[in-house]
Amino acid sequence: MTIDPAPFERYRHSPNARTTLPRLLLGTGIVVLFWAATTVAVLVGGTYAFFAWQAAPSSGMQGFLASPLGILTALVSFAGIWIGLWVAMRWVHGEKLSALLGNSRRVSWSGFLKGVTGVLITSFISEVLLYLLQPQIARGPIGLSSWLLFAIPIAALTLLQTSSEELLFRGYLLRGLASRFKSPFVWALLPALLFTSLHWSASSSAAINACVLASIAAFAMLLTLVVYATGNLGAALGAHLGNNLTSFLLISHQESYNSFVLFNARPLEGPGWATSDAVLIAFIGIACSLLTVVLLLHPRSPLKVAAELPDRASTA
Repeated sequence: MTIDPAPFERYRHSPNARTTLPRLLLGTGIVVLFWAATTVAVLVGGTYAFFAWQAAPSSGMQGFLASPLGILTALVSFAGIWIGLWVAMRWVHGEKLSALLGNSRRVSWSGFLKGVTGVLITSFISEVLLYLLQPQIARGPIGLSSWLLFAIPIAALTLLQTSSEELLFRGYLLRGLASRFKSPFVWALLPALLFTSLHWSASSSAAINACVLASIAAFAMLLTLVVYATGNLGAALGAHLGNNLTSFLLISHQESYNSFVLFNARPLEGPGWATSDAVLIAFIGIACSLLTVVLLLHPRSPLKVAAELPDRASTA
């Protein structure tokens, strides 16, 4: 299974002369600023609404963050990344935001659908293996009618969240660094490490944190690999969306962010996990990411994503 580097080479050389390292750092700072400002704004508004509507506001901030309104608020906050990226691309680099999407400056929807499908398949396999490891699943608190009512809004907000992260980590940072540095240890590894570090949980044990971060790092490298193979964010956008939809709507392994799921598994933040469990969880996560790579990149796979051809990009 070989990958033609030509699509990514075109993608990495697409930035203009204003994509220098200082400007890339400045643009990243602008994105973080808008993300933080948006997060504060929606948290203040969401918290006020939560306590205003609650008859006995005794659950505190943790209760708000774990509530349906808290989850919706957290997802909306990712709009700040989109705003920050637009400002950075427009005023710092003098480019359109669409330049981050790929060589054609638009999302490959076939790649997007294949990414969603591939990750949903491997997520199902992962959940079966995790169930065999820890057969503890309970029905979630949400009723089926309410779940159906919220499914589309949650899916839309999840797309907002995952697309903003892909645009930042696999688009803005990866493309900008790749235009300045040849080594993948810079343009691939640094964004992946930043993305992975954001998933650290202070409430989890060291062993569980290690296994989760290892799984996230493998997933981040999968996302980077499909961008490398296609020169487009479409497949990465779909894969990330499929992964998060599983966690937000189908089955949760967290004590929070589980108000809309149909099923709750044993939370990873909880006590009782052995080091051997953590090793097996990491193995399952890494193996499923590798399987997704095969599904999306193997020449004989029906889900193989296609690279953007030069003549298609030139006519965009």
